[in-house]
Amino acid sequence: MSSLVRTIRHALLAALLAVTAGVCPAAAQGQVQIEPGIPVDQTPAALTGVGYAQRLGAQVPADLTFVDETGAAVRLGDYFGMRPVVLALAYYECPMLCTQVLTGMTAGLKGLKFSAGQEFEVVVVSFDPGEGPGLAAAKKAAYVDHYDREGTSHAWHFLTGRKADIDRLAATVGFTYTYDEKTDQYAHAAGLTVLTPEGRISRYFFGIDFAPRDLRLGLVEASNRAIATPVDTALLYCFHYDPSTGTYGLVAMNVVRAAGVLMVLAMGLGWVLLRRRERRGDFDHTPTGVLPGASHKA
Repeated sequence: MSSLVRTIRHALLAALLAVTAGVCPAAAQGQVQIEPGIPVDQTPAALTGVGYAQRLGAQVPADLTFVDETGAAVRLGDYFGMRPVVLALAYYECPMLCTQVLTGMTAGLKGLKFSAGQEFEVVVVSFDPGEGPGLAAAKKAAYVDHYDREGTSHAWHFLTGRKADIDRLAATVGFTYTYDEKTDQYAHAAGLTVLTPEGRISRYFFGIDFAPRDLRLGLVEASNRAIATPVDTALLYCFHYDPSTGTYGLVAMNVVRAAGVLMVLAMGLGWVLLRRRERRGDFDHTPTGVLPGASHKA
C-alpha cells in the first residue's frame, strides 16, 4: 500500500471518528443530553412553543420603549427611517447560543465593506426583562471591540426592557421562547431579522453562522424596501444548561443531527472510492522523494 493511500486512509478515519463524536456528543463527551425515547423527527416537550416564524412584511411597532446601554429611555422607532436594521433577540446571560449568534453576526458584518452607521444599524434586544443596562453595556463593548471598525460604536444598540414591550416585539417578528423557572434560563431559537429602514421585516437569517455575502444581499434588499420570500429553516435550539454538571439539555439538535448524518455519509463514500481506486491501481507509486517527470537512477 502506498504512503499516499495510508495517509488518506488515516485522515478519513480520523475525520470519521471526529464527526461521529460530534454527532453523538452525549456519548463521546458528556456535553449534550437529549430526552430518552425522543425520535429524531419529534420535538421534545421542553421545546413546545419555541420557534422563529417568518412574518415577512410585518411592521415592527415603532412605539415600543426600551432602555439602551447607557440607561436612557429609547423608542424602537428611533432606529428607523435612516437605513436597514439588523435585529437580534438574545439574552445577555445566555450560557451558550446567544453568544454564538451575536459572535456570528459580528463576524459576518465585519466581513462586509458596508459599515455600521452608514449602511445599517445593529439593534440587539434582550428578551429577559430582568436584565438591565449594565449587562447591555458590557455586551456592547465586547462586540464593538470585536467588530473593530473605528467610529461605528454609535450604530450598535443593546437594549433591555419591560416584558410587555419585549413580548410585542417578539410576537411581531415571530420569535417564541419559554422560560424554565427551575434553571432560570430560556429555551429559544437562533437567528437574525433584517428590517427595512421603515421597520418592516425584509428577511430572516437562521442559525449562528452568517456569511458576509448573504448579509450583504439581505441589507441591499432591505435598503430597497424589498421583502424576501420565506426560506427553509433548520432551527438551532438552546435550553436547560446545568452549571452543576456542565451539560445542555439540547443544543443545535436539528442541525447537528442532519449535518452529522450527511458528513458521515460523505466520509463513507470517500472511503469506498478510495478502496476502489486502490484496487484498480490508480494511485501513483512514484518513489518517495522523486518528483513526477524527474529521472530516477538506480
